[in-house]
Amino acid sequence: MSRFRTNRDRLFVGIGAAVIAVLLVAGGVLVYRATHQGKQITAYFAETVGVYPGSTVRVLGVRVGTVDAVQPQGTEVKVTMTLDHGIAVPAVARAVVVAPSVVADRYVQLTPAYTAGPQIADHAVIPVGRTAVPVEIDQIYSGLTKLATALGPSGVNKHGALSNLIKTGQANLAGNGTYLHNMITEFSGLSRTLGGSAGNLYGTIANLQQFTTMLKNNDGQVRLAEQQLSQVSAFLASDRQDLAAALNQLATALGQVQSFVGGNRALIRSNVSKLAVITSILVKERASLAEALDKVPLAADNLVHAYDATHHTLDGRGDLNELSMGHTSGIGTSATSAPSGGRVMSAPAGSVQVPPSELGALPPMPLPAVGPVYGTPELLLAGARP
Repeated sequence: MSRFRTNRDRLFVGIGAAVIAVLLVAGGVLVYRATHQGKQITAYFAETVGVYPGSTVRVLGVRVGTVDAVQPQGTEVKVTMTLDHGIAVPAVARAVVVAPSVVADRYVQLTPAYTAGPQIADHAVIPVGRTAVPVEIDQIYSGLTKLATALGPSGVNKHGALSNLIKTGQANLAGNGTYLHNMITEFSGLSRTLGGSAGNLYGTIANLQQFTTMLKNNDGQVRLAEQQLSQVSAFLASDRQDLAAALNQLATALGQVQSFVGGNRALIRSNVSKLAVITSILVKERASLAEALDKVPLAADNLVHAYDATHHTLDGRGDLNELSMGHTSGIGTSATSAPSGGRVMSAPAGSVQVPPSELGALPPMPLPAVGPVYGTPELLLAGARP
């Protein structure tokens, strides 16, 4: 009996030791997990086909965590993940559901890989705007079916439009392979040219931007110019028939001028040469011409007033003092020689000949002087000026 009791005591002691060992191991595991558990993050997806609790979380295809839960939240799906201890993920990471094949389990990929900067925090949330899911195979088939239906006999090609387009394209492209090749080659050269002239292209764009800014700053003037141009256009449009007739007549006149110039080229050259001589003379005598143009109107006016329409005569009044002995005006007559050598008139008594150097001091005479000019000594001594 005592022996049986001893064995039972030993059994209880062994069981107690085993229980204590299990408890110690479980506590150690709990302590390890508590001290070495990674970060828990949550991501929201539009859908999560093929993602389940236990699916892997990867970075660049390497496992870094596990999916803990997949729960629908309204129109989105909430996926809770736990990263392994010590895994660094960028704070702005994106979550993508990756399907390695059609039948394999899917996993959640965190991208991009961490290089530097802030890390994602524990219990961080990745919104649906930073998540993505692959297109399902049935969606691809559905899209292809819709495209085929839209292009088929019940859609665009109902009246053969698509078939005609393909036939026309085939006819246009037939035999033009070389030209298409040359076009692509030249377009490639154009791309390289534009790439090499990027500075000039950007400068052109910058100058164009300055020009448009100037137009914007002068919007009032631009609008006024547009209105005036519109008015001119409307005026020309209303008189387009007269304008067309004028242009037609101008064309006819220009044709006639061309024919005239072609037939009289030698005469025109001769007349132009002579005209050059005449214009040269006019240039040299421009002072005389200016004086004549200044005084001819007065002379013509005097001539009109001197004409007597009743008697058809030109009436005038002479200064008899020029012929008198005692000349008081100081201006004498000029003695000229007749064609036969005789004298037309002699110098008045009491007058002396005016030296050529003093002619400028005398008042102007009605007609130019011919021959010697005489005057009274008193006037000459007084130094008369016009």
